[in-house]
Amino acid sequence: MADEAKALTRRFLHRIDMALGRYLPEQRLFLRTDHSTRFLRLSPKAQALGLAGGATVMAWAMLSTSIVLMDQVGAGNLRDQAKREQALYDERINALAAERDLAAEEAAAARARFEMAMGEVSRMQSELLTSEERNRELETGMDVLQKGLRKTAAERDAARARTRELAATLAGQPGGEMAEAPRAAEMPEILAFLTGALEDTASERDTASANASAALELAEALAYEQELQAERNDKIFTSLEEALTVSVVPLEKMFKSAGLSPDRLIDRVRQGYSGVGGPLVQISASTKGDYAPSADELRAQALLDRMDELNLYRIAAEKLPFAQPLKSAYRFTSPFGDRRHPITGSRTTHEGVDFASSHGTPIHATADGVVTKAGWQSGYGQLVTIRHEFGLETRYAHMSKIRVREGQRVSRGELIGDMGSTGQSTGTHLHYEVRVDGTPVNPMTYIKAARDVF
Repeated sequence: MADEAKALTRRFLHRIDMALGRYLPEQRLFLRTDHSTRFLRLSPKAQALGLAGGATVMAWAMLSTSIVLMDQVGAGNLRDQAKREQALYDERINALAAERDLAAEEAAAARARFEMAMGEVSRMQSELLTSEERNRELETGMDVLQKGLRKTAAERDAARARTRELAATLAGQPGGEMAEAPRAAEMPEILAFLTGALEDTASERDTASANASAALELAEALAYEQELQAERNDKIFTSLEEALTVSVVPLEKMFKSAGLSPDRLIDRVRQGYSGVGGPLVQISASTKGDYAPSADELRAQALLDRMDELNLYRIAAEKLPFAQPLKSAYRFTSPFGDRRHPITGSRTTHEGVDFASSHGTPIHATADGVVTKAGWQSGYGQLVTIRHEFGLETRYAHMSKIRVREGQRVSRGELIGDMGSTGQSTGTHLHYEVRVDGTPVNPMTYIKAARDVF
Protein backbone atom coordinates (compact mmCIF):
# COMPACT_ATOMS: atom_id res chain seq x y z
CA MET A 1 0.00 0.00 0.00
CA ALA A 2 2.82 2.35 0.81
CA ASP A 3 4.50 1.67 -2.52
CA GLU A 4 1.26 2.32 -4.38
CA ALA A 5 0.79 5.62 -2.54
CA LYS A 6 4.29 6.71 -3.41
CA ALA A 7 3.73 5.75 -7.02
CA LEU A 8 0.51 7.77 -7.13
CA THR A 9 2.27 10.73 -5.60
CA ARG A 10 5.08 10.55 -8.17
CA ARG A 11 2.61 10.33 -11.03
CA PHE A 12 0.68 13.34 -9.62
CA LEU A 13 3.84 15.42 -9.26
CA HIS A 14 4.93 14.37 -12.76
CA ARG A 15 1.63 15.54 -14.20
CA ILE A 16 2.04 18.85 -12.37
CA ASP A 17 5.53 19.20 -13.85
CA MET A 18 4.20 18.42 -17.31
CA ALA A 19 1.41 21.00 -16.90
CA LEU A 20 3.80 23.63 -15.58
CA GLY A 21 6.31 22.78 -18.27
CA ARG A 22 3.96 24.12 -20.91
CA TYR A 23 4.20 27.62 -19.33
CA LEU A 24 7.42 27.37 -17.37
CA PRO A 25 9.88 25.18 -19.26
CA GLU A 26 12.90 23.89 -17.41
CA GLN A 27 15.69 26.43 -17.12
CA ARG A 28 19.36 26.03 -16.35
CA LEU A 29 21.52 28.63 -14.62
CA PHE A 30 25.24 28.30 -15.53
CA LEU A 31 27.88 29.26 -12.99
CA ARG A 32 31.37 29.55 -14.50
CA THR A 33 34.65 29.89 -12.65
CA ASP A 34 38.29 29.88 -13.77
CA HIS A 35 38.59 26.11 -13.39
CA SER A 36 35.12 24.73 -13.99
CA THR A 37 31.60 25.36 -15.16
CA ARG A 38 28.51 24.29 -13.27
CA PHE A 39 24.80 24.80 -13.75
CA LEU A 40 21.70 24.84 -11.60
CA ARG A 41 18.59 23.16 -12.90
CA LEU A 42 15.39 25.14 -12.32
CA SER A 43 12.45 22.85 -12.61
CA PRO A 44 8.93 24.09 -13.40
CA LYS A 45 7.93 23.49 -9.78
CA ALA A 46 10.88 25.53 -8.48
CA GLN A 47 10.06 28.34 -10.91
CA ALA A 48 6.40 28.27 -9.84
CA LEU A 49 7.39 28.37 -6.16
CA GLY A 50 9.77 31.25 -6.82
CA LEU A 51 7.17 33.21 -8.75
CA ALA A 52 4.59 32.54 -6.06
CA GLY A 53 7.01 33.68 -3.37
CA GLY A 54 7.91 36.81 -5.32
CA ALA A 55 4.27 37.58 -5.97
CA THR A 56 3.54 37.11 -2.28
CA VAL A 57 6.38 39.44 -1.35
CA MET A 58 5.19 42.01 -3.87
CA ALA A 59 1.60 41.79 -2.65
CA TRP A 60 2.72 42.15 0.96
CA ALA A 61 4.89 45.15 0.06
CA MET A 62 2.05 46.78 -1.87
CA LEU A 63 -0.42 46.12 0.94
CA SER A 64 1.98 47.50 3.56
CA THR A 65 2.68 50.56 1.43
CA SER A 66 -1.05 51.15 0.95
CA ILE A 67 -1.69 50.84 4.68
CA VAL A 68 1.14 53.26 5.44
CA LEU A 69 -0.13 55.72 2.83
CA MET A 70 -3.69 55.44 4.14
CA ASP A 71 -2.46 56.02 7.70
CA GLN A 72 -0.53 59.07 6.56
CA VAL A 73 -3.52 60.42 4.66
CA GLY A 74 -5.81 59.74 7.64
CA ALA A 75 -3.32 61.31 10.04
CA GLY A 76 -3.09 64.32 7.75
CA ASN A 77 -6.88 64.66 7.73
CA LEU A 78 -6.97 64.33 11.52
CA ARG A 79 -4.26 66.94 11.86
CA ASP A 80 -6.13 69.28 9.53
CA GLN A 81 -9.33 68.66 11.45
CA ALA A 82 -7.52 69.23 14.75
CA LYS A 83 -6.06 72.46 13.36
CA ARG A 84 -9.50 73.59 12.23
CA GLU A 85 -10.98 72.76 15.63
CA GLN A 86 -8.09 74.51 17.33
CA ALA A 87 -8.67 77.58 15.13
CA LEU A 88 -12.39 77.55 15.96
CA TYR A 89 -11.56 77.12 19.64
CA ASP A 90 -9.10 80.02 19.52
CA GLU A 91 -11.73 82.16 17.78
CA ARG A 92 -14.25 81.25 20.48
CA ILE A 93 -11.74 82.01 23.22
CA ASN A 94 -10.94 85.36 21.59
CA ALA A 95 -14.65 86.13 21.36
CA LEU A 96 -15.11 85.21 25.02
CA ALA A 97 -12.11 87.39 25.91
CA ALA A 98 -13.64 90.27 23.95
CA GLU A 99 -16.96 89.73 25.73
CA ARG A 100 -15.13 89.64 29.05
CA ASP A 101 -13.31 92.90 28.24
CA LEU A 102 -16.62 94.46 27.17
CA ALA A 103 -18.25 93.24 30.38
CA ALA A 104 -15.31 94.68 32.35
CA GLU A 105 -15.76 98.03 30.62
CA GLU A 106 -19.50 97.95 31.30
CA ALA A 107 -18.80 97.05 34.92
CA ALA A 108 -16.37 99.96 35.19
CA ALA A 109 -18.98 102.25 33.66
CA ALA A 110 -21.61 100.89 36.07
CA ARG A 111 -19.25 101.50 38.99
CA ALA A 112 -18.62 105.03 37.74
CA ARG A 113 -22.39 105.59 37.48
CA PHE A 114 -22.81 104.15 40.95
CA GLU A 115 -20.13 106.46 42.39
CA MET A 116 -21.68 109.41 40.54
CA ALA A 117 -25.08 108.51 41.97
CA MET A 118 -23.62 108.27 45.47
CA GLY A 119 -21.97 111.67 45.02
CA GLU A 120 -25.29 113.10 43.82
CA VAL A 121 -27.00 111.50 46.82
CA SER A 122 -24.48 113.13 49.19
CA ARG A 123 -24.87 116.51 47.48
CA MET A 124 -28.67 116.35 47.56
CA GLN A 125 -28.62 115.25 51.18
CA SER A 126 -26.50 118.29 52.02
CA GLU A 127 -28.95 120.53 50.14
CA LEU A 128 -31.82 118.87 51.98
CA LEU A 129 -30.22 119.57 55.35
CA THR A 130 -29.49 123.17 54.29
CA SER A 131 -33.10 123.64 53.18
CA GLU A 132 -34.36 122.26 56.50
CA GLU A 133 -32.15 124.71 58.39
CA ARG A 134 -33.46 127.54 56.17
CA ASN A 135 -37.04 126.47 56.92
CA ARG A 136 -36.33 126.53 60.65
CA GLU A 137 -34.80 130.02 60.33
CA LEU A 138 -37.85 131.24 58.38
CA GLU A 139 -40.21 129.76 60.96
CA THR A 140 -38.23 131.45 63.73
CA GLY A 141 -38.38 134.80 61.86
CA MET A 142 -42.14 134.46 61.41
CA ASP A 143 -42.56 133.77 65.14
CA VAL A 144 -40.52 136.88 65.99
CA LEU A 145 -42.54 139.03 63.57
CA GLN A 146 -45.83 137.73 64.96
CA LYS A 147 -44.68 138.49 68.51
CA GLY A 148 -43.67 142.02 67.43
CA LEU A 149 -47.01 142.50 65.71
CA ARG A 150 -48.91 141.41 68.82
CA LYS A 151 -46.79 143.75 70.97
CA THR A 152 -47.45 146.67 68.59
CA ALA A 153 -51.19 145.97 68.62
CA ALA A 154 -51.15 145.90 72.43
CA GLU A 155 -49.31 149.25 72.55
CA ARG A 156 -51.79 150.68 70.06
CA ASP A 157 -54.73 149.55 72.20
CA ALA A 158 -53.05 151.03 75.28
CA ALA A 159 -52.60 154.36 73.47
CA ARG A 160 -56.26 154.41 72.48
CA ALA A 161 -57.29 153.69 76.04
CA ARG A 162 -55.06 156.55 77.28
CA THR A 163 -56.66 158.89 74.75
CA ARG A 164 -60.12 157.99 75.95
CA GLU A 165 -59.04 158.59 79.58
CA LEU A 166 -57.70 162.05 78.71
CA ALA A 167 -60.87 162.89 76.81
CA ALA A 168 -62.92 161.79 79.83
CA THR A 169 -60.79 163.96 82.10
CA LEU A 170 -61.57 166.99 79.94
CA ALA A 171 -65.25 166.26 79.65
CA GLY A 172 -65.76 165.14 83.26
CA GLN A 173 -66.10 161.79 84.93
CA PRO A 174 -68.88 159.64 83.48
CA GLY A 175 -71.85 159.12 85.82
CA GLY A 176 -70.78 161.85 88.26
CA GLU A 177 -70.85 165.58 88.57
CA MET A 178 -68.95 167.75 86.17
CA ALA A 179 -65.43 168.46 87.31
CA GLU A 180 -64.44 171.92 88.06
CA ALA A 181 -63.54 173.74 84.88
CA PRO A 182 -59.83 174.20 84.52
CA ARG A 183 -58.43 177.52 84.76
CA ALA A 184 -57.90 179.41 81.50
CA ALA A 185 -54.16 179.63 82.08
CA GLU A 186 -53.82 175.82 82.13
CA MET A 187 -55.76 175.22 78.91
CA PRO A 188 -52.83 175.78 76.46
CA GLU A 189 -50.66 173.27 78.35
CA ILE A 190 -53.47 170.73 78.43
CA LEU A 191 -54.18 171.19 74.73
CA ALA A 192 -50.46 170.87 73.93
CA PHE A 193 -50.26 167.66 76.01
CA LEU A 194 -53.34 166.22 74.33
CA THR A 195 -52.09 167.20 70.88
CA GLY A 196 -48.74 165.51 71.55
CA ALA A 197 -50.44 162.43 72.94
CA LEU A 198 -52.72 162.27 69.91
CA GLU A 199 -49.77 162.74 67.53
CA ASP A 200 -47.82 160.00 69.34
CA THR A 201 -50.84 157.74 69.21
CA ALA A 202 -51.30 158.42 65.48
CA SER A 203 -47.59 157.83 64.86
CA GLU A 204 -47.73 154.59 66.81
CA ARG A 205 -50.87 153.62 64.94
CA ASP A 206 -49.19 154.35 61.55
CA THR A 207 -46.07 152.47 62.67
CA ALA A 208 -48.13 149.51 63.84
CA SER A 209 -50.09 149.55 60.59
CA ALA A 210 -46.87 149.70 58.57
CA ASN A 211 -45.39 146.89 60.66
CA ALA A 212 -48.53 144.85 60.19
CA SER A 213 -48.44 145.44 56.42
CA ALA A 214 -44.76 144.53 56.34
CA ALA A 215 -45.45 141.46 58.44
CA LEU A 216 -48.22 140.38 56.08
CA GLU A 217 -45.99 140.93 53.05
CA LEU A 218 -43.20 138.99 54.77
CA ALA A 219 -45.65 136.23 55.67
CA GLU A 220 -46.78 136.04 52.04
CA ALA A 221 -43.16 136.03 50.88
CA LEU A 222 -42.32 133.33 53.42
CA ALA A 223 -45.32 131.28 52.31
CA TYR A 224 -44.23 131.62 48.68
CA GLU A 225 -40.65 130.76 49.65
CA GLN A 226 -41.96 127.76 51.54
CA GLU A 227 -43.89 126.60 48.47
CA LEU A 228 -40.76 126.96 46.34
CA GLN A 229 -38.77 125.11 48.97
CA ALA A 230 -41.39 122.35 49.00
CA GLU A 231 -41.06 122.04 45.21
CA ARG A 232 -37.26 121.94 45.48
CA ASN A 233 -37.52 119.35 48.25
CA ASP A 234 -39.82 117.25 46.07
CA LYS A 235 -37.34 117.40 43.19
CA ILE A 236 -34.50 116.52 45.55
CA PHE A 237 -36.46 113.61 47.01
CA THR A 238 -37.39 112.39 43.53
CA SER A 239 -33.77 112.57 42.33
CA LEU A 240 -32.58 110.76 45.45
CA GLU A 241 -35.21 108.05 45.06
CA GLU A 242 -34.31 107.53 41.40
CA ALA A 243 -30.58 107.45 42.17
CA LEU A 244 -31.10 104.88 44.93
CA THR A 245 -33.31 102.78 42.68
CA VAL A 246 -30.66 102.81 39.93
CA SER A 247 -28.03 101.80 42.51
CA VAL A 248 -29.99 99.12 44.38
CA VAL A 249 -31.76 97.30 41.53
CA PRO A 250 -28.53 95.99 39.86
CA LEU A 251 -27.34 94.67 43.24
CA GLU A 252 -30.64 92.89 43.85
CA LYS A 253 -30.46 91.41 40.34
CA MET A 254 -26.88 90.27 40.97
CA PHE A 255 -27.82 88.43 44.18
CA LYS A 256 -30.88 86.82 42.57
CA SER A 257 -28.80 85.70 39.56
CA ALA A 258 -26.39 84.01 41.98
CA GLY A 259 -29.31 82.12 43.56
CA LEU A 260 -29.24 84.15 46.77
CA SER A 261 -32.19 85.77 48.55
CA PRO A 262 -31.55 89.54 48.94
CA ASP A 263 -33.85 89.74 51.99
CA ARG A 264 -32.05 86.93 53.79
CA LEU A 265 -28.67 88.47 52.97
CA ILE A 266 -29.79 91.84 54.30
CA ASP A 267 -31.04 90.26 57.53
CA ARG A 268 -27.78 88.35 58.07
CA VAL A 269 -25.61 91.39 57.35
CA ARG A 270 -27.78 93.53 59.64
CA GLN A 271 -27.37 90.98 62.44
CA GLY A 272 -23.60 91.08 62.03
CA TYR A 273 -23.50 94.90 61.95
CA SER A 274 -26.04 95.79 64.64
CA GLY A 275 -23.82 97.49 67.23
CA VAL A 276 -25.26 100.65 68.86
CA GLY A 277 -24.27 102.87 71.80
CA GLY A 278 -23.54 106.39 72.99
CA PRO A 279 -24.15 108.60 76.05
CA LEU A 280 -27.62 108.71 77.64
CA VAL A 281 -29.42 111.97 76.78
CA GLN A 282 -32.88 112.80 78.12
CA ILE A 283 -35.38 113.36 75.31
CA SER A 284 -37.43 116.55 75.75
CA ALA A 285 -41.12 115.89 75.23
CA SER A 286 -43.16 118.25 73.09
CA THR A 287 -45.63 120.51 74.94
CA LYS A 288 -48.00 120.49 71.96
CA GLY A 289 -49.13 116.91 72.35
CA ASP A 290 -48.31 113.97 70.08
CA TYR A 291 -45.96 114.79 67.19
CA ALA A 292 -47.05 113.67 63.73
CA PRO A 293 -44.20 113.54 61.15
CA SER A 294 -44.72 115.45 57.91
CA ALA A 295 -44.76 113.93 54.43
CA ASP A 296 -41.23 115.22 53.74
CA GLU A 297 -39.98 113.67 56.96
CA LEU A 298 -41.56 110.36 56.02
CA ARG A 299 -39.94 110.48 52.57
CA ALA A 300 -36.60 111.41 54.13
CA GLN A 301 -36.87 108.48 56.53
CA ALA A 302 -37.70 106.15 53.64
CA LEU A 303 -34.63 107.44 51.77
CA LEU A 304 -32.44 106.87 54.83
CA ASP A 305 -33.79 103.33 55.12
CA ARG A 306 -33.06 102.76 51.41
CA MET A 307 -29.54 104.13 51.82
CA ASP A 308 -29.02 101.80 54.78
CA GLU A 309 -30.22 98.93 52.58
CA LEU A 310 -27.78 100.00 49.85
CA ASN A 311 -24.93 100.02 52.38
CA LEU A 312 -25.90 96.53 53.56
CA TYR A 313 -25.94 95.33 49.94
CA ARG A 314 -22.44 96.78 49.50
CA ILE A 315 -21.18 94.94 52.59
CA ALA A 316 -22.74 91.67 51.39
CA ALA A 317 -21.23 92.10 47.90
CA GLU A 318 -17.77 92.55 49.40
CA LYS A 319 -18.14 89.36 51.44
CA LEU A 320 -19.32 87.13 48.57
CA PRO A 321 -17.01 85.79 45.79
CA PHE A 322 -18.32 87.92 42.94
CA ALA A 323 -14.87 89.05 41.74
CA GLN A 324 -12.60 87.18 39.30
CA PRO A 325 -9.47 85.47 40.68
CA LEU A 326 -7.34 86.63 37.73
CA LYS A 327 -6.82 90.20 36.57
CA SER A 328 -4.48 89.24 33.70
CA ALA A 329 -5.39 87.65 30.36
CA TYR A 330 -6.34 83.97 30.55
CA ARG A 331 -8.04 81.08 28.73
CA PHE A 332 -11.08 79.28 30.09
CA THR A 333 -9.95 75.64 29.66
CA SER A 334 -12.39 73.48 31.65
CA PRO A 335 -15.96 74.13 32.87
CA PHE A 336 -17.77 73.00 35.99
CA GLY A 337 -19.48 69.57 36.00
CA ASP A 338 -18.96 66.21 34.29
CA ARG A 339 -15.86 65.79 32.13
CA ARG A 340 -13.19 63.27 31.10
CA HIS A 341 -10.19 63.31 33.46
CA PRO A 342 -7.19 64.79 31.57
CA ILE A 343 -4.76 62.27 33.14
CA THR A 344 -6.70 59.03 33.71
CA GLY A 345 -9.23 59.49 30.90
CA SER A 346 -12.14 58.34 33.10
CA ARG A 347 -15.45 60.19 33.47
CA THR A 348 -15.32 62.38 36.59
CA THR A 349 -17.03 65.39 38.12
CA HIS A 350 -15.09 68.67 37.91
CA GLU A 351 -15.88 70.60 41.10
CA GLY A 352 -14.52 73.91 39.85
CA VAL A 353 -13.38 75.77 36.73
CA ASP A 354 -9.90 76.03 35.16
CA PHE A 355 -8.21 79.22 33.96
CA ALA A 356 -4.95 78.84 31.98
CA SER A 357 -2.32 81.56 31.74
CA SER A 358 1.45 82.00 31.96
CA HIS A 359 3.51 80.62 34.83
CA GLY A 360 3.56 82.98 37.82
CA THR A 361 0.38 84.89 36.91
CA PRO A 362 -0.90 86.66 40.09
CA ILE A 363 -3.96 85.10 41.76
CA HIS A 364 -6.27 87.31 43.85
CA ALA A 365 -8.91 86.63 46.52
CA THR A 366 -12.43 86.97 45.15
CA ALA A 367 -13.97 88.18 48.45
CA ASP A 368 -13.10 89.10 52.04
CA GLY A 369 -12.39 86.14 54.28
CA VAL A 370 -9.96 84.14 56.43
CA VAL A 371 -7.32 81.72 55.06
CA THR A 372 -8.01 78.23 56.46
CA LYS A 373 -5.52 76.28 54.27
CA ALA A 374 -2.21 77.38 52.76
CA GLY A 375 -0.08 74.44 51.72
CA TRP A 376 0.14 71.14 49.86
CA GLN A 377 -2.90 68.89 49.45
CA SER A 378 -3.11 65.68 47.42
CA GLY A 379 -4.47 66.29 43.93
CA TYR A 380 -4.68 70.06 44.44
CA GLY A 381 -0.95 70.65 44.80
CA GLN A 382 -0.19 74.00 46.39
CA LEU A 383 -3.65 75.02 47.68
CA VAL A 384 -5.15 78.12 49.34
CA THR A 385 -8.61 77.84 50.93
CA ILE A 386 -10.48 80.97 52.12
CA ARG A 387 -13.56 80.90 54.37
CA HIS A 388 -16.09 83.68 53.68
CA GLU A 389 -19.32 84.83 55.28
CA PHE A 390 -22.69 83.05 54.83
CA GLY A 391 -21.10 79.56 54.75
CA LEU A 392 -19.11 80.13 51.52
CA GLU A 393 -15.58 78.87 50.80
CA THR A 394 -13.24 79.35 47.83
CA ARG A 395 -10.28 77.16 46.78
CA TYR A 396 -7.30 78.09 44.59
CA ALA A 397 -5.23 75.06 43.47
CA HIS A 398 -2.04 74.11 41.54
CA MET A 399 -0.17 77.27 42.65
CA SER A 400 3.55 77.64 42.10
CA LYS A 401 3.92 79.92 45.12
CA ILE A 402 1.67 80.75 48.10
CA ARG A 403 1.79 84.32 49.44
CA VAL A 404 -0.55 84.06 52.46
CA ARG A 405 -0.56 82.02 55.67
CA GLU A 406 -3.24 80.12 57.53
CA GLY A 407 -5.33 82.31 59.83
CA GLN A 408 -4.59 85.46 57.82
CA ARG A 409 -7.54 87.74 57.01
CA VAL A 410 -7.58 88.81 53.36
CA SER A 411 -9.63 91.34 51.41
CA ARG A 412 -11.15 91.17 47.96
CA GLY A 413 -8.50 91.62 45.27
CA GLU A 414 -5.58 90.87 47.63
CA LEU A 415 -2.70 88.84 46.14
CA ILE A 416 -2.70 85.29 47.57
CA GLY A 417 -0.35 83.35 45.23
CA ASP A 418 1.11 82.67 41.77
CA MET A 419 -0.20 80.34 39.06
CA GLY A 420 1.61 77.05 38.57
CA SER A 421 1.18 73.36 37.71
CA THR A 422 1.57 71.49 41.01
CA GLY A 423 -0.44 68.40 41.94
CA GLN A 424 -2.50 66.54 39.32
CA SER A 425 -2.07 69.00 36.46
CA THR A 426 -1.22 68.75 32.77
CA GLY A 427 -0.05 72.35 32.47
CA THR A 428 0.04 75.77 34.09
CA HIS A 429 -3.46 76.80 35.18
CA LEU A 430 -5.64 77.78 38.17
CA HIS A 431 -8.29 75.40 39.49
CA TYR A 432 -10.90 77.64 41.20
CA GLU A 433 -13.75 76.30 43.37
CA VAL A 434 -16.69 77.85 45.24
CA ARG A 435 -18.42 75.79 47.94
CA VAL A 436 -21.61 76.62 49.85
CA ASP A 437 -21.82 74.76 53.18
CA GLY A 438 -19.28 72.25 51.82
CA THR A 439 -21.14 71.59 48.53
CA PRO A 440 -19.35 72.68 45.31
CA VAL A 441 -21.27 75.09 43.07
CA ASN A 442 -20.46 76.59 39.69
CA PRO A 443 -18.13 79.61 40.27
CA MET A 444 -19.21 81.14 36.93
CA THR A 445 -22.67 81.71 38.43
CA TYR A 446 -21.17 84.32 40.77
CA ILE A 447 -18.76 85.77 38.20
CA LYS A 448 -21.49 86.19 35.53
CA ALA A 449 -23.94 87.63 38.06
CA ALA A 450 -21.50 90.42 38.93
CA ARG A 451 -20.65 91.44 35.34
CA ASP A 452 -23.33 94.20 35.27
CA VAL A 453 -22.22 95.66 38.61
CA PHE A 454 -18.45 95.30 39.07
